[in-house]
Amino acid sequence: MVDLLYKWPGAARFGSRIPKEKIYDYGHVSPAVREKFVLEVQRITWAYKLAESTINLPGDASVPEIQVFQIETKTGDVDDQVLATIDKAIHYPLVFEVTRATAGQPQIRMTAAHKQVVSGAPKLSDYFSTGWLPAAVERRSLPTAITLASLYVAILDPLTPVTLRPGEELASVADRLAIVRKLEREITALERKLRTEQQLNRKIELRRTLKTRQQELEQQR
Repeated sequence: MVDLLYKWPGAARFGSRIPKEKIYDYGHVSPAVREKFVLEVQRITWAYKLAESTINLPGDASVPEIQVFQIETKTGDVDDQVLATIDKAIHYPLVFEVTRATAGQPQIRMTAAHKQVVSGAPKLSDYFSTGWLPAAVERRSLPTAITLASLYVAILDPLTPVTLRPGEELASVADRLAIVRKLEREITALERKLRTEQQLNRKIELRRTLKTRQQELEQQR
């Protein structure tokens, strides 16, 4: 995991608290997920709004704005289901900063999914996260970008297990992430089969398939 927090522009500061009930209003939230909100979430703050009006970068249909939400936890962390519920309720790409209290000082981790804003429900990748960092850690300036779309991809780039390709758009990154996750699952299953397989000819076939999948994984990364 990377050790990284961004220094969000002061001009983009928003600082508005969002009641959990507002999130429930935007769609169906199961009783189990509501219980996670109650048990895990102390406060949700819409902390920053990265938009043309605040940081002078033009948006487009895919990334009209980028919102930064801060979540204070009750139990030390929040489940990805909680993050996904918030993500699906907000029709903009989101970056989360999750904070927890510790014996020494508060800690923060940054997490986000690659989010494609489309008609209907947004499409989300898996969530990717930094490690837990001291709240007072020195923050890094935002990546250089000429549009909000390129800024969004660059912000998430250090978090994700694929290398950003020159000029690559968000949809392409999300597609590669889905392929990587699928290949990782296949590789894990093949390795498990290889450990238990007794027949030599079958072992040779499994090793060949495993090597092919590993090569495909490296190509996607």
